[in-house]
Parts: sequence; C-alpha cells; structure tokens
Amino acid sequence: MYAGTGSEGHVAREIVIGQLRVQQLARADGRRSWTILWPEGLVHAEADRWLREHDGSGTQRTYAYLLVDHLRWLDRECLGLEAVTLRDLQRYMGIVGAEVAMPLGEPWRAGKRLYGRAALSAAAACLKGFYLHQASLGVNGDLGGVLGRTRLPSRADRRRSFLGHVKTSAPANPLAPRGPGRRHPKMLPDGAREKLVAAAGSARDVLVVTWLADGGLRIGELCGLHLADLHLRDDAACGQCRVPHVHVCHRPGNPNGAGAKTKYPWRVQDGTVTGGLIRQVSPAMIHAYFDYMTGEYPGGARHGMLLVQLHGTDAGQPLAAAGARQMLGRAGERAGLGRVRPHAFRHTFANAVLDASGGNLLIARDAGGWASTAVVDEIYAHVDMHDAAFGAALATVWGEAR
Repeated sequence: MYAGTGSEGHVAREIVIGQLRVQQLARADGRRSWTILWPEGLVHAEADRWLREHDGSGTQRTYAYLLVDHLRWLDRECLGLEAVTLRDLQRYMGIVGAEVAMPLGEPWRAGKRLYGRAALSAAAACLKGFYLHQASLGVNGDLGGVLGRTRLPSRADRRRSFLGHVKTSAPANPLAPRGPGRRHPKMLPDGAREKLVAAAGSARDVLVVTWLADGGLRIGELCGLHLADLHLRDDAACGQCRVPHVHVCHRPGNPNGAGAKTKYPWRVQDGTVTGGLIRQVSPAMIHAYFDYMTGEYPGGARHGMLLVQLHGTDAGQPLAAAGARQMLGRAGERAGLGRVRPHAFRHTFANAVLDASGGNLLIARDAGGWASTAVVDEIYAHVDMHDAAFGAALATVWGEAR
C-alpha cells in the first residue's frame, strides 16, 4: 500500500487490486472520493469521468470497487469499451455469481466469494450507469440503446413513485438478478446480547453491544456519533424529542472515516445539535454511556467523538467501524457464538420491534431509521417460522394438533 499527496491538497491512499487499482482521495475539507488508476499511476479517464458524478458519496466508493473488477476482466478478455456487447456483460455477471444460461469461459475471481444478491444488484446498476454514460459520450451507442430500454411499471413501482398512478414506464436493467427480492436476514442467537456483554473486555465494548442491540444503529452510525449528538435527558435543548435521544448526523469529514448512511440536514445552533435522524435511547444505553465516560473516556480527547481506541499507539483516537467489527468478532468467539456481525443486531432489533408493535411497519420504520416502510416489509415483515402460532397452524394441517 502506498500513501502520497494528490492534487488540490488531497491526501491519496492507494489500494492495489491486481493491475488496475482504486485510489482514495482525502480532500482538504475532510470529504473523501475514489477513482481508478492504471498500474503506471495514470487515471483511468473513462472510469474517473463517470465516478465524478457520484463524488463524495458512499455510492462512489462501492461503484469504484465494483467497476475496477469489471475493468480488470475486460483487460483480461482484451475487450475495449467500444466493443462490449450485452452478451459480454451478461457473461461477466454470470462469472461473478448471477444465474445466466450461457458458457461463461475462464474462471474469474478465483479464491474469492461470488457476489450475493445485493452485490449483484449493485453491480448491475454500476455497469448500466457506466455504459450509459459512455454511450452519452458517443462510445458504444448500440449497447447504450439496449441498456436504456424501459418496461411497464409494476404495482411496487407505482407505490414508490410520486404521482405513481400516472406513471407509464420504468427503467429496466437486463443485468439485474431475476426472481423475488425478499430476504431472510440473519438474526442474533438467543441470549447473544447477555453473552457478549459478559465477554466484553471494557465498558466501551459493553456500550457498543448495548447501543447496537437497543438502538438498532448501523455500525457506521454508531462510530460516527459525536458527544454533541447525544441528548440523554428528558426535554433536551434541541426541543425535537422529549425523551432521551441521539441525533444521527452525516459528517463526511469524520477522522475515523465513519459516517451515517442517511443524509438528513442538521446544524449546530447555540451549541446544540438539531436535525439529522433522531433515534430514541433506552435506559440501558444511558447506563452504559455513563460507565464508559466516567471510567475509560480520555480526558484530553479533542476530536469530540463518542467511541475511542483504548490501547496501542493510537489510544484516545476515534474508533473506526472496522475496529468495532473486529472487537465484536473477537467477543463472539470468546462467547461461543462464532463470528458476530454488527448488522445482525439491527436485524434482531427490527424483528423485535415488529413483534412488539403487532407488525406495525410505520413504528418499525421510524424506530430503525429506514427511509420507507417498503424496505421494512421486504426484509422483515414475513412470518417467523419459529413463532408458536406458525407451528400450531402447521400442526393442525398435519393432523397433529391436540
């Protein structure tokens, strides 16, 4: 890995992936962006021009890593951008994990996992956007015409769209994975929270487990919190929520690189944070916070972030999301749970809120900070196969009910 200084005062961090490589640029104002370089250090002009349309967003980072893999494959296949066909793109999607009925040719991504459904959907969107951009510049217009076709809108399209009742067409992507999109998220095992708290090595680690479990926070949201975002008493000065809560604010310049996925507007007025995504906190979250702040939080920390590193040469510096994931992984192994991933807390939280609210999608949406009830419905609002009523219904059908 190489670190150097880029143009316009950016600090560049180079991530080598085979021949082409992704380079992260840390801007002087704290924002980050990503581009793709050739092995000799020259910018891949076509990729950079398209990635700039997503400048400064998490989408740009995701697309950079998905696109660099595709461009490396094109290089191996000796295909230029002007010669790529829809069949080539479908073949590539099949090689990385999609179900396509055609010869795929030589293996690709040897030793790496194939893409899951979510990654395949993102890759399909990435490739469509990239080649439509090329077509708009006069490169491979035939492929652009195929990718730019539309379809009749579905009921879900109409429901999601403003004035959906007059919608007559919807974008189509021939590269997108087929089949139903319902997902079955992985939940935490029963008693996982208590076991993880017992296996935690510090008050900070207890706070991480407690806040993920009771708050349903994403790991980036938790690691991106500042002390000023925490309003942990009734009738806080912000006046936006009467009970203890936090303001999840999107800050692209956080020193640990963590950031909220949602980008609701926020500001600091008279020293008080207002706006952002407001999430209520539990008494257990407040208790874990005070244990951590009174026992472990360094008094000389000036960055103002909630989570810090406790050991090593970087002690006192903000804790990155990768560090929190590693901590949970180690705690899970010690607790006999295997590798615990932070998002399992969010899945378990959403499922618990739906159960407690009688399946109310609006309550679950606001409690977990989702943008729409459609996401909650797609991922979580299906029957729990371990539910007693579910088992009783099947027992009746099987003639085993008593």
